[in-house]
Amino acid sequence: MRTLILLIGFLLTPSLFAETLPRHAPVPGGVALVEFRAAADVEPLARYQDRPVLVLAHEGGYTAVVGLPLDAAIGTHDLEVAWGGNGRSTIPFEVTSKEYATQHLTIKDQSKVDLSQADLERHWREQAVVRDVLKTRSEPLPALDFLQPVPGPYANTYGKRRIINGQPRNPHRGMDIPAAQGTPIRAPADGVVLHTGDFFFSGNVVYLDHGQGVLTLYAHLARIDVEPGQRVVRGETIGTVGASGRVTGPHLHWSVYLNRNAVDPELFLPETTAAP
Repeated sequence: MRTLILLIGFLLTPSLFAETLPRHAPVPGGVALVEFRAAADVEPLARYQDRPVLVLAHEGGYTAVVGLPLDAAIGTHDLEVAWGGNGRSTIPFEVTSKEYATQHLTIKDQSKVDLSQADLERHWREQAVVRDVLKTRSEPLPALDFLQPVPGPYANTYGKRRIINGQPRNPHRGMDIPAAQGTPIRAPADGVVLHTGDFFFSGNVVYLDHGQGVLTLYAHLARIDVEPGQRVVRGETIGTVGASGRVTGPHLHWSVYLNRNAVDPELFLPETTAAP
């Protein structure tokens, strides 16, 4: 078993291992840490909603790091684990409720709210690009104890139901961190630049691939300082804060994706960084 654990990345004591994980929050838009032990002397493969899930090994067994969609149903969910050949098991876990607040925003440019046919078609094309980006799953094991990409206090906006110029819109699937125009944005962990571009709603964006289906998005940038395929290290500048796309002012929109689901980025940060 020790040989297998070393092959898939590392061997940590339970206490040190826990410090490297996001906080356990089995709620819609949260992260479920599902623990299990080895059922065979082979590396386990886990899936949730028919998508591969990050599995990390430690002395006590394995932990699946499951990203839950914001519209996840309350109740029992299943993690499917395969042990090679025909060895399979189903591990149930519970998703509990969480109420997200409503946020009212005013956008001065009404054309960013009521889209023209041309802008709508552009948005659809961009959404197809995003879907392809989110399918990425590379081999490296990611570091999950993230550095906050822009320093300073924040008020977490993840999950808020948005009313824009009086019109209901989709819930917010990221964290907005206020910062001055031109503030450097730092990579929260080692990774590879997966995609950059200029999107209708998100403005100038950078996607980073941290490995095993863990991706991060940085939106509304003033400047992009990296290129697709470039390797970055924790703390390296990838761009600067701006107000591109649909915004009310300069800030960083930061999203974290696990198994293609945008989850609450705050779960990956020290609890002391949130604003009172």
